[in-house]
Amino acid sequence: MGLHSSQKKHFPLRGIDGVVQLFDAELRKSEPDLALLSLVLGFVEHFLAVNRVVPINVPGVRFEPLEPDCPSSCFPTVELGMISALYERFTAQIRGAVDLSQYRRTAAGSSRELVKKVSDVIWNSLSRSYFKDRAHIQSLFSLITGTKLDSSGVAFAVVAACQVLGLKDVHLALSEDHAWVIFGKNGEETAEVTWHGKGNEDRRGQTVATGVSEKSWLYLKGSYMKCDRNMEVAFMVCAINPSLDLHTDSSELLQLQQKLLWLLYDRGNLDRYPMAMGTLADLEDQEPIPGKENPLKIHLQAVTSAQRHYNNEHIYPYMYLAGFHYRHRNVRDALRAWAKAAQVMQDYNYFREDEEIYKEFFDIANDVIPNLLKETAAAAESSGEGGEGGEVADKEPKQAAAFSALQDSDCFAHLLRFYDGICKWEEGSPTPVLHVGWATYLVQSLSRFDAQVRQKVSIITKELESQDEDDQSSDDPREGRRRPPRRESKLEEQSSPHSSAPPTSPSSQPPPAAAQPKKVGEGGSRRRSSQGPRGGDTEGKPKSPSPDSSPSSQHQQEAPPSPTSSPAGPVVVFQSEKMKGMKELLCAAKVNSSAIKLQLTAQSQVQMKRQKSTPSGDYSMSFMKRQRKSL
Repeated sequence: MGLHSSQKKHFPLRGIDGVVQLFDAELRKSEPDLALLSLVLGFVEHFLAVNRVVPINVPGVRFEPLEPDCPSSCFPTVELGMISALYERFTAQIRGAVDLSQYRRTAAGSSRELVKKVSDVIWNSLSRSYFKDRAHIQSLFSLITGTKLDSSGVAFAVVAACQVLGLKDVHLALSEDHAWVIFGKNGEETAEVTWHGKGNEDRRGQTVATGVSEKSWLYLKGSYMKCDRNMEVAFMVCAINPSLDLHTDSSELLQLQQKLLWLLYDRGNLDRYPMAMGTLADLEDQEPIPGKENPLKIHLQAVTSAQRHYNNEHIYPYMYLAGFHYRHRNVRDALRAWAKAAQVMQDYNYFREDEEIYKEFFDIANDVIPNLLKETAAAAESSGEGGEGGEVADKEPKQAAAFSALQDSDCFAHLLRFYDGICKWEEGSPTPVLHVGWATYLVQSLSRFDAQVRQKVSIITKELESQDEDDQSSDDPREGRRRPPRRESKLEEQSSPHSSAPPTSPSSQPPPAAAQPKKVGEGGSRRRSSQGPRGGDTEGKPKSPSPDSSPSSQHQQEAPPSPTSSPAGPVVVFQSEKMKGMKELLCAAKVNSSAIKLQLTAQSQVQMKRQKSTPSGDYSMSFMKRQRKSL
């Protein structure tokens, strides 16, 4: 069976608007045709980015200018004959290889054996040897014409093939760096259908239960996206790769992606897709379309989506938001968003397969933040300021902002929260995260803030009174403890009557071993310390912390305050042992580089947990051993 007459009538597709109209028509159906739409996008991407021969004619392919007065900006006309032939090849291949009568199907949906068989068909149709991380091999066009797909492209192709077979219960599942499929009643069953990363280990047909239980970022502790058909369309749009080379993008593909994302956004199809909103906001920041939402609002909606639908366990919404503020040199807001990302990260365990997010944090800590603070310091110095208060108001806005960032104790507090989250991420992980390279740039970043600025930050390290994790009841087997939602406290944003810990006294020496703060009980150590929204900031609430983190319980846990001990600046509640051990060093009059490096890289501070045995029925123990050994 080929394309329907209602689909054929849209061809030939001329220009960006022609493609958008086809997508609009398909999205109005209960089952948009994934194969058709993926072939169209792949065809367009091929002739705009892979084999960009515009405006030279290719047999069977015509190019038309997007704008009459701009002949260099052309768009391939998508002819029915070409797409129809590719579509029939794909559908015939799938239907010819899978005999549905050989597989049981119940009222709950498809069987694991059937899903595995479909993944076999896609897997076996791929070339035996090719560079699997190359660009432009994510669509069915690449599969049919070049027998190549990247990792997420394989997962998408399996879902599209299942749709061809009429298996409506099989859908795409997405974390922030991996893809697999869900099937059965309410998508409760999971199956790996592709590889991840450089290893290319084949775990097809297995569940993702182990990855979820081990708290690796790759599986988001179960808070991954369970796509419907429209979200699967959004996935293929996000997967458009406009790059011509390392330095140049196709402006036509960028425009196409932006318009398709707006189509999906306006229909509400991105409401549960934070990364797609981040991509749209970035495109809108580069080339705004008049009359549309401003990029910052979309970024904040992405954060809210992750909090509302995914237990605030996604990292990239905060990374996108931080990137926006970084591009606009909003130092405080960028640092705040990076800190929030790190504080979400702190409840994960670091595994080798999480290397993409490790690279993100590594680059932010050791390149982006140091350079941002360096630029800020240079801008402040060039403005010739030497004082505070009224002098700042007389300066140019950018100079004033640069000066105020390094004089802002909130900025310093965000920096501390960022590192605290990363140190906490390391605890309980099968491999360390931090090494001396991190420490060097930490010292550099700390040194950008004068002692009087650092000393305005009150650091709380006191142990919370909580029973052991094993004794705590839980509504969520993934979390191991009860975490009722609450409004985010402004404890760390501004002083409050409950923030009663006195400011730390500066010291250039690390505290002796006997004076090291006690290890926080596991039940209380997961308490979120994210900063609350400031003023009109609508970033929303963090993941629900443990009950003992409310301002009232803070007041009860700490020593009774003296009348003059309420801090004037921001309060930071450290969760990690390493940062607790650096409490005195961070606010010392002079930054003690050697002591900080020793403390940040000391493995004795990392509370390593015994890893639980791998449950049967998932990827093998031998694979897990290799995975950890190679870390």
